[in-house]
Amino acid sequence: MKLLHGVTTAMLTPFDAEGRIDCEKTEALAEFLIAKGVHGLFPLGTTGEMFKLSVAERKAIAGTVVKQARQRVPVYIHAGAMTQEDTLELAKHACEIGADGIAVVTPAFMGVNDAEVEQYYVTIASSLPEDFPIYLYNIPQRTGNDIKPEVAARIAARCKNVIGIKYSLADFLRTYEYMAINNGSFSVLQGADRLFLPVLGMGCVGTISSVSSVFPELLVGIYDAFIRQDLAKAKELQAITNRYSEIMKSGSNNMAYFKETLKLRGIDIGILRVPQLGLTRQEASSLREQLEAYNRVTGLDFYV
Repeated sequence: MKLLHGVTTAMLTPFDAEGRIDCEKTEALAEFLIAKGVHGLFPLGTTGEMFKLSVAERKAIAGTVVKQARQRVPVYIHAGAMTQEDTLELAKHACEIGADGIAVVTPAFMGVNDAEVEQYYVTIASSLPEDFPIYLYNIPQRTGNDIKPEVAARIAARCKNVIGIKYSLADFLRTYEYMAINNGSFSVLQGADRLFLPVLGMGCVGTISSVSSVFPELLVGIYDAFIRQDLAKAKELQAITNRYSEIMKSGSNNMAYFKETLKLRGIDIGILRVPQLGLTRQEASSLREQLEAYNRVTGLDFYV
């Protein structure tokens, strides 16, 4: 099994001017990220506007990314959906097209208790081969439902193919508790970009990162510096990452800032899907001014 490590990019989803998925631009985006050194690709998650896409559209994007990656980096498809039936269909499809694994977010909006969370994941894991890896995906600030460490441990004990978790809440203690599952062998990936270096220091194996969808060099640079024990460089790059993240309003639940910044880098992946709107002319101008001002501070030149 190809487990995730280092910088796995939570990919944006390209759309054309009419709001249709754009597979050609998806290929170009995947190629850009691989060329910049990311260690894995994670399409169709929160950054990819997952719940705005139909099952058929999600299958098309998943197939495009797997094909374009050509096994150069692991591709984990996010398969979580609003119904268990759709999740099972997307999970099966990911396995059939040769993805390296999947992640599945908790049920969303409607509250579920611990027993329901456990059974949900056991049902999904049991529908797939034992050697096809699954990451739990916990982002309770968005879904309204949580995966407690003891629940994650029970799921992992019952399902050999549940091998880790993506945790996207900035909670060090909870992150540490996840890391203790399976005698410390549970693969824990933090989703909070601004905590990347600290969680590496804790022992996390990496991140599933939204900021790396725009600035992959920064996150890869943090990881590489950490691995070679150049903490001064890693701290410098983490500080730069944090500022770019703030300028792009990371975590605002609006990927328009990410898409507009990527466009400034020469990669136009189109608009957001409604009901969210793109940036106004004034917002786009302000974003560009802030980015260019900070570029002058760092001396970095982020062009393709």
